[in-house]
Amino acid sequence: MALDSVATRDRFVWEASREVLNATTLTAFLREHRVPDYEALLTRADAEPHWFWDALLRFFDVRFYRPYAQVLDAGAGIPWANWCVGGETNLVLNCLDRHRGAPTWLQTAIVWEGESGEQRRWSYAELDAETARLAGALRSLGLGRGDVIALYMPMVPEIAAAYFAIAKIGAIAMPLFSGFGPQPIFDRLVDGGAKAVITVDSGWRRGKRVAMKAVLDDAAMRAPSLRNIVVLKHGGGDIPMQRGRDVWWAEIVRSQPAEAPTEIMPADAPVMLMHTSGTTGRAKGTVHTHCGVIGKNLLDVGLCLDLKAGDRLMWLSDIGWAAGPKIVVSAALLGATLVLAEGTPDYPDPGRQWRLVEAHGVTLCGTVPTAVRQMMRQPPDVVRRHDLSSLRATVSAGEPWNEDAWLWFFEHVCGRRIPILNYGGGTECGGAILIGSFHRPLKPCAFGSPVPGSGADIVDSEGRPCPAGRMGELVLRLPSIGLTRGLWRDPERYLESYWQQIPGVWVQGDLAMRDADGLWYMLGRSDDTLKIAGKRTGPAEIESVLLESGLVAEAAVVGLPDQITGSALACVCVPVASAEDSERLCREIAAVVATRFGAPFRPKRVLLVSDLPKTQNQKIMRRVVRAVLSDTEPGDLSSLVNPDAIDELRAAASAE
Repeated sequence: MALDSVATRDRFVWEASREVLNATTLTAFLREHRVPDYEALLTRADAEPHWFWDALLRFFDVRFYRPYAQVLDAGAGIPWANWCVGGETNLVLNCLDRHRGAPTWLQTAIVWEGESGEQRRWSYAELDAETARLAGALRSLGLGRGDVIALYMPMVPEIAAAYFAIAKIGAIAMPLFSGFGPQPIFDRLVDGGAKAVITVDSGWRRGKRVAMKAVLDDAAMRAPSLRNIVVLKHGGGDIPMQRGRDVWWAEIVRSQPAEAPTEIMPADAPVMLMHTSGTTGRAKGTVHTHCGVIGKNLLDVGLCLDLKAGDRLMWLSDIGWAAGPKIVVSAALLGATLVLAEGTPDYPDPGRQWRLVEAHGVTLCGTVPTAVRQMMRQPPDVVRRHDLSSLRATVSAGEPWNEDAWLWFFEHVCGRRIPILNYGGGTECGGAILIGSFHRPLKPCAFGSPVPGSGADIVDSEGRPCPAGRMGELVLRLPSIGLTRGLWRDPERYLESYWQQIPGVWVQGDLAMRDADGLWYMLGRSDDTLKIAGKRTGPAEIESVLLESGLVAEAAVVGLPDQITGSALACVCVPVASAEDSERLCREIAAVVATRFGAPFRPKRVLLVSDLPKTQNQKIMRRVVRAVLSDTEPGDLSSLVNPDAIDELRAAASAE
């Protein structure tokens, strides 16, 4: 569908052809179960969750050593739902073992490219062999069922072998962000009671060697439960090896066979412990199980996003962000090829991400809106010089879009011919709550629908459903196979964080809205909500207007206490260019907000900086901005990737 020169959120700008729809996995699912259309599936899945989850697992032929007797048991209450009751399986049984003897076995599982252009390829058979050797080595170290093993690695092929080896022996993988310093690593090692860590000597980022083993050593020496560190030679450099604790990957796998038994596990046994940062206090350890990881990824990526065998999936992520494990698992579950790249999307050349798409025939590519806003500063030719015709869809996650960035990406990357499938949820959910689909037409920034079977709704503070056009809390009324099974060793915090804010429903902590056409929008975190002149507003709404003004490249809008109005706006902005008259630019920014939203919304403070505090997945940390400007504690900073941005913001605030 053609895109007019001016498009708004009230207009559809893309719709799948009948030919495309007929070829989707979702259409095959609808036909098998005689469901007339996607809307009918959403209705039936919420009304009959037992039917839906059983149908999903059977449709994708999920393998079990022992079949489950009951797909869902919520007898202990929705927060403590049990899944695949009585069943026995393993994530590796479904990601690797099932492909043995099938055509997939000899096909490419992983394509990897480093910053300097070096490449490696593994077939599924080679990935399985490396997984088996490492699994045997981990068992030789005395590791096994229920042990927590951390992953502190860049995105190299061995990250997949390590993740699957941990699952294969019945242990629990604990992914760590590869950019963490010693303190957040230590905190997670202690919280998880990790017995081992798999790491590399060093990695590469923007042409520089980045120490990893040395950073890990600083944390490991204080972690009481840690017994072993397995080190992969990768980036080079001299590193110390502690006798009796540290072992080289290559040495311990050398004598291991290329086949190893896969541990038979209760279907709902933990397979991954993944921490998510909170606004205060320590990070929360979310617990994900074998059947949960399998079922949720098949729903999100297989059924809704339509990843298939033969596809090539690329998302320049990190194993410590939810997208990292998701792409590793989803590609293997569905027999697709995973395209990995170490480093950043724009080094050693600005168009590296698009060069990788072209060179490796990527069909499904992920991004985040913040990265797109940064791309918009580059000449359009950075994208246009690359052939992106292999793409059949793009996926976006991480934070809300602004319309200009969405339209820019749709024009220059998607070429108006393929969709941007928005993906919104959280680590605690194991994936999406709201998701795009080929089966829903697109408006800028919109999600097609909730994922089926989630019971998603938008409610006010009393739990009453919000009508179309009204912003509210995004909640779940049903248990989902992907939801965390509590918080690691902290059941009370789990209930307090998610189930007790509005009794009877899961509160995700996101603001959302539906429009009159049934499309959904995420509007930011609910703890970022602004209440100005009695009106509740999401910061993304104001930030979008600022970005569309052409004055700023990035913006963070927060509310600060005000003795007169109760709350006042503060805008921290990155100008599109060097501001020769900063005072004038600040006045213009304030005027844009006041003109569009009314005089009560005129910002009390406008600050200009060169960068905003962000997480490793490029989310703007508004709570940190708010804390700096109000001179309060910012909470957990373990996911912050650019601490210099805080120093600059403090300096700008002091200079006002």
